This record gives sequence, structure tokens and C-alpha cells, in this order.
Amino acid sequence: MTDNNSIKKLRVWLESQIIGQQSLVERLLIALLADGHLLVEGAPGLAKTKAIKILAEGIEGDFHRIQFTPDLLPSDVTGTDIFRPENGSFQFQEGPIFHNLVLADEINRAPAKVQSALLEAMGERQISVGKTTYPLPELFMVMATQNPIEQEGTYPLPEAQLDRFLMHVRVDYPDAAAEREILQLVRNEASSSGKNVSVPDPLSKADILAARESILSLHSAPAVEEYIVQLIMATRHPENYGTNLKTWIEYGASPRGTISLDRCARAHAWINGRDFVSPDDVQSVASDVLRHRLILSFEAEANGISTDDVIDELLRLVPVA
Repeated sequence: MTDNNSIKKLRVWLESQIIGQQSLVERLLIALLADGHLLVEGAPGLAKTKAIKILAEGIEGDFHRIQFTPDLLPSDVTGTDIFRPENGSFQFQEGPIFHNLVLADEINRAPAKVQSALLEAMGERQISVGKTTYPLPELFMVMATQNPIEQEGTYPLPEAQLDRFLMHVRVDYPDAAAEREILQLVRNEASSSGKNVSVPDPLSKADILAARESILSLHSAPAVEEYIVQLIMATRHPENYGTNLKTWIEYGASPRGTISLDRCARAHAWINGRDFVSPDDVQSVASDVLRHRLILSFEAEANGISTDDVIDELLRLVPVA
């Protein structure tokens, strides 16, 4: 069974390669260990693509990047049947979705039919071509990125697809100290000394699956589970928690939000070396788990209230059981 030390080594190595984005690194590991998918939003050049490529080097799994564009077709993602004239038959040719780690770069630039094809893959761990259904690898994670700056020529993801993501992570610019470290890292990578960077022994698929089992068996007190449930209930019945929440929230989180909050809190506790889940673990992941699952009212948007503001208010008002 995988111990925390293996994950710690991987985390330290990732943070040495992805400077100034410790939160993104932690969220990547949580998504991997909680068996979920990640939506990452941030300006260009913040190492979103590099992060998952580096993660792929640290585990025994293959990686593929899909650049989403307006002219992309579903078959460009899932694969298609190819006619073989030599024997008059059709043979399925797998698309790039048949990899362990998939980067869906600028996912909101692809039209709805492509997004729908990805939705089945993410939700059901399978894809359908014609009358045949093909299973995806057991170790399968999608990290999708979107640029919050440019909205021209984009197709906003519908709520049903957003809900398929375990977490919605926002990344910001690094500080000055991290910026200097990035300069040094890039210089080292370009020089001969950077070619000899030692990569830790990659985690095997068996290691990752064993870690997932450990996380699911982590102790979570009834009071912590009740706290998770009450947070979700507060998004559906905000009138019980004051005027602000009542006027801000149009639709609350689904049961998938409850499951995701529990799994992420467990993974957060485990990778930080604890054998139990605490309310602090729940609060640490709440924003990333709920950010894309709440639909705000027109009044909230008109007043400049963000989903993060709403979640902060939820955490302030909902008592720890």
C-alpha cells in the first residue's frame, strides 16, 4: 500500500518544478487521489499546461494534450471507425481521450457537441461510437483549462458539464520571490545542468489505486459528515441563513457536490499526513469544490458578488457540528 511519503516526495518534486503554484499542485494531487477531474482557470503563462505534464512524469501513466478549437469535432477527441478496404471492415481507431492524463486546453473554445462528447468520457468513463461502447483506462483524469481574459469566440460550459468537474481552481500570478525562482529554473533547464534533473520513482497505477482505498477508509466523524451536509443544504435553502444568502443564490449544489466535498476533504487530510478528516479540511477545499456548482442571482451579479464571496459567507454562517 502506498504511504504518504511517496506522495510527499512527488509533491516536493512538483513544487520544485512548478514555482509559486503550491495550491495548484495540491489540487492536482487531490484530484488524482480522489478520482476526479480538474477545471483550472487562469491567465496565460501560469504553468497550467506544464503542471499536468510534470505530474505525468511522476506517475506511471501516459499523457496527451488536446487543443480545443471552434472547428474541433467529437471524433477528434473520442476516435472514429476507420474503413479497411483490404478486408472490407471497419476498425476503431482510438482518439486522444484514451490516455491516463488528458489536458483539455482552452476547453471553452470548442462547440457544444465536442463538450458533450467529453462529458460522457468524464462522467461515465467510457465513450460511444456508433453502437459500440469503449471503456476508458481505470486511471483516468482530465484537467481542463480556460482563459478568463478572452471571451470572444468561446462557448461557456453548461452547468451539467461544470458539475462533472471535481474542482474548479483559479490560479493567480506568482509573487516577486517566486518570479525570481522561475527565472533561475528556466535558465537551469536551458543549460546542460538542467538536463540532469532527477525525477522521483514514478508512482505506479497500483500505488495510486491503493492510496485511493486508504483515503476512502480514512476516519470521518459523524459531526464532520453532518457539517458537509449542512454546507450543501445551506446552498439549497439559503433563506435559513440570512437575507444576503437568500438574495445571492439562485440554485444550490447538487448531491455530486456533497460527494466531491467529502472526497476532497479526505484527500486533503491524507496528503497532509492525517488519519482523520477535520472541519478544517472541509473548509480548505470548499471554495474549489463549490465555486462552479452555485448559480448566483441577477441581483448578486449586478452588485459584484462573486461565488467566492458567497462561499466565504457560507463558511462564516454554517456552524461546525
